[in-house]
Amino acid sequence: MTVPTSPAAGEYPEHRWRALTGICLAATLVWLGFADFAVAIPTIAREIPATLPQLQWANNAFGLATGVLVLAAGRLCDAYGQRRMLELGLVGMSVFSLVSLFVPGYTGLVVGRGLMGAAAAFVLPATLSLIPALFPPAEQPRAFGAWMGATWFGQAAGPAAGGLLTVLLGWRSIFWITVPLGLAALWLVRRNVLEVRDAEASRRVDVPGVLTSGAAFFLLIYGCTLGQERGFDDPLILAMLGAAVVLGTAFVLIQRRVAEPLLDLVLFSYPSFRGSLLANTTMNAVFAGVVFLLAVYFQDVAGYSVFATGLLLLPASATVLLFIPVGGMFESRYGPRLPVATGLVCLGAGALVAGQVAHGAGFGVVVTGQVLAGMGLGVLSVPMSRALVAGPPIRLAGTASGVFKESSMIGSALGVAVFSVAQRLFEDDTAVDTARGQGLSEADSEKLANAVTDSAAADALLSGVSAATRETIRTVLRDVQETGTGDAIRVAGLVAVAAGLALPLVWRPYRRHSTPS
Repeated sequence: MTVPTSPAAGEYPEHRWRALTGICLAATLVWLGFADFAVAIPTIAREIPATLPQLQWANNAFGLATGVLVLAAGRLCDAYGQRRMLELGLVGMSVFSLVSLFVPGYTGLVVGRGLMGAAAAFVLPATLSLIPALFPPAEQPRAFGAWMGATWFGQAAGPAAGGLLTVLLGWRSIFWITVPLGLAALWLVRRNVLEVRDAEASRRVDVPGVLTSGAAFFLLIYGCTLGQERGFDDPLILAMLGAAVVLGTAFVLIQRRVAEPLLDLVLFSYPSFRGSLLANTTMNAVFAGVVFLLAVYFQDVAGYSVFATGLLLLPASATVLLFIPVGGMFESRYGPRLPVATGLVCLGAGALVAGQVAHGAGFGVVVTGQVLAGMGLGVLSVPMSRALVAGPPIRLAGTASGVFKESSMIGSALGVAVFSVAQRLFEDDTAVDTARGQGLSEADSEKLANAVTDSAAADALLSGVSAATRETIRTVLRDVQETGTGDAIRVAGLVAVAAGLALPLVWRPYRRHSTPS
């Protein structure tokens, strides 16, 4: 059975709330898989010889693969059916989560997370775009609130779940746990979710659009990640970033000329869509970057266990769940723009407070910053998602959802890459100079600056020095990393505040019955 894309009164599915349960579980699974890896990085580094930038690449592989494909997946949802694409994505995530069990070493990490991210590209736009077709406008705030709550729960539970699984079952369990969860979500979807697609939509896929958008995204994120190792003045990195700009421009030109574009540019004629897209990209960049930096800091500098680190990262995401209803009430009274802008400023203020870790602030200050950031994220979540997906015509819900989630993945991957680079830029040369003074070569000293302090890579580089010298160098590395981490987190906070203040420039005041300009 197929639900029409514009249901009349009384035509909405009777079992829509049970359907929402399956949809939310599927969304939770994606974000759980996205967020549970970073906390296990120091543990993985002690078993697999890999530098911190390499492990960042493994962390980014999930979001990178999703970002390459999610725009095309959103278009396929409109053409072939949103439930069909959702089921395809859930099966793929369950199967591909087993890759790391059969492919050993660093290769298994990257390939496994990359394939899981590719499957997740079909899950995310399908789950979000189903809501406007399955729920009447009066019920959409509750449905969007449940969806956003599920995604934030996945991100909140990700570090804690990753830490607990790593301690109890080993870090590989963060991959294979996807199998039972994916099968449960698939069962709920097949029993309760009716098919939704545009019966008039063409099934022709804009192949040039897919290739140019995917290649531009890949080169942008890969260039940022590799640039952390080779330097951003490296000719190869400059070529990658330049090619990303050229391909991105080509994608836009193609979309303006083809009869059946991958991305209908009419979406950008809606001020709410433009403003929410900016907010979503910024939000994900700041949140993902800060969480990644804190996850490494808590273990590598402060010396907490992997499970304790997961719990220490919980306050921000847990606070989001409490303030999602506040955002819905805020929107019903003032429209979406004000709560979204307020939320961004609050997020930035929280990051500025948490960044005081560079000046020896206690954990209470860092928690306060996380709670403040979580308040902002909760307030903006529902207004932002509704404006992005439910604002444009329902026939473009899949495409809008694809753009929404691509911006999330771009933001998250860029946030980890850019703010990690900022961290190293703020680190002085004390650690390198100390290592060089203790007899390490110039090349090994530079490699040590890019390694996790307590890791197999660092152990190999320091194997030729005495135990006392080794501890001296590690102490200096931790001090330098603390300073760089705090300063980078503060930069992330300034970015969020600036985006919140600039939001009115791209998002006109809310009008309940506005039309696209």
